[in-house]
Amino acid sequence: MTVPIIAVDGPSGSGKGTISRLLAERLGWHLLDSGALYRLVALAGAAHGTADTDEAGHAAIAAALDVRFEVDAAGGERVLLDGREVTRELRAEATGNMASRVAVMPAVRAALLERQRAFAVPPGLVADGRDMGTVVFPAAGLKVFLTASAEERARRRYNQLKEKGLAANLAGLSQEIHERDRRDSARSVAPLRPATDAVIIDSTGMTVEQVVAQVLALAREAFPAI
Repeated sequence: MTVPIIAVDGPSGSGKGTISRLLAERLGWHLLDSGALYRLVALAGAAHGTADTDEAGHAAIAAALDVRFEVDAAGGERVLLDGREVTRELRAEATGNMASRVAVMPAVRAALLERQRAFAVPPGLVADGRDMGTVVFPAAGLKVFLTASAEERARRRYNQLKEKGLAANLAGLSQEIHERDRRDSARSVAPLRPATDAVIIDSTGMTVEQVVAQVLALAREAFPAI
């Protein structure tokens, strides 16, 4: 049986995490937050004292990652790494920057590839990341590349962090986003780029609901049975 897959790729702050969660909820499908896996590898590496440049060490961590994704009593996200709750740490900007460095390591990406593909089970999957449509699920029935201006992405990330009670600096976030864009686009393995058959959506000036509605309309064309 072919499992329907929507691959949602895009740069940091493009809103793909929020959009993907809402799509999965509306469709009743599974969700793969691939960025969380790389963030978890980075967190585990830091906890084990693994050097930033130690590719083999991070690959070994990725292969044996002990992680659980749960829902708390209020319906929110709860993530445990090696039995320790890391939900707030996971979404911190510093963790995202560490993850971007880990994600350029070919051995780490190889270690996580099959783990990510195992998420593709019925009734369907919404896969959120940077190489979902190009590397992890190249045969996905619908590929979306979600983007927005760097200034808009920095503003969204700032508001998101403040809402979670985390420290944030708008100018610093803008600089970090530019640097992560450069690093993600320039890496030798699975660089950030749209798949050749992806639908590119520039969400600058669009509401979350407008983007969700547009992707749902595309999904109904791609998967008439939903």
